Amino acid sequence: MSYTGKVAVGGPADTRELPGLTITKVAVGPMDNDAYLLRCTQTGELALIDAANDADTLLGLIGDRPLGTIITTHQHFDHHAALRQVQQATGAATVAHPDDAPGLPIPVTRPVQNGDTIAVGNASLSVIHLRGHTPGSIALVYDGNGELAAEPHIFTGDSLFPGGPGNTEHDAERFTSLMNDLEERVFAVLPDATWVYPGHGGDTTLGAERPHVPEWRARGW
Repeated sequence: MSYTGKVAVGGPADTRELPGLTITKVAVGPMDNDAYLLRCTQTGELALIDAANDADTLLGLIGDRPLGTIITTHQHFDHHAALRQVQQATGAATVAHPDDAPGLPIPVTRPVQNGDTIAVGNASLSVIHLRGHTPGSIALVYDGNGELAAEPHIFTGDSLFPGGPGNTEHDAERFTSLMNDLEERVFAVLPDATWVYPGHGGDTTLGAERPHVPEWRARGW
């Protein structure tokens, strides 16, 4: 079966094999969060994006393999409800943007800024700071160390979904900030073939979303 990105709470994970990196997506309740387990295909090193909830499911996915890093995309509770339990069980380093670090239940051992990189074995993720959904929301881009430059993969947390940007609670300043960052740091630099892995629900591509960016601006959410 080929990867679809369609997962449901209580259902099986979906796995995608890329050059240099394996991505396993799983949904956890009660808010249908997506969590992503990444594995370097050369070294076997693991990283988890958002220990969202249901530590048993996440730890079962990890198994007896060593987890090197837990990356939290932003400070909202539904994206870190299992962070403490998973970190204590694995000893993994914790990564987040410093603007959101105070909202997490345990200390961040590696704060990251826009433009930083996070190693997953021999694979590398680039950090994009997207201000608006929260002050320290981040997205993570994998391009296979250039091998996938024409078809990168981006994990957007709650900053970008199929159909629009993340919730900014009808705050015009936050909405404008998020839209500016999405346009300048994501749509302006990444190609249409970029695959988008959001924090909830199904996946999309930048090409599917790009024509609608002016509509998002006009509607204000």
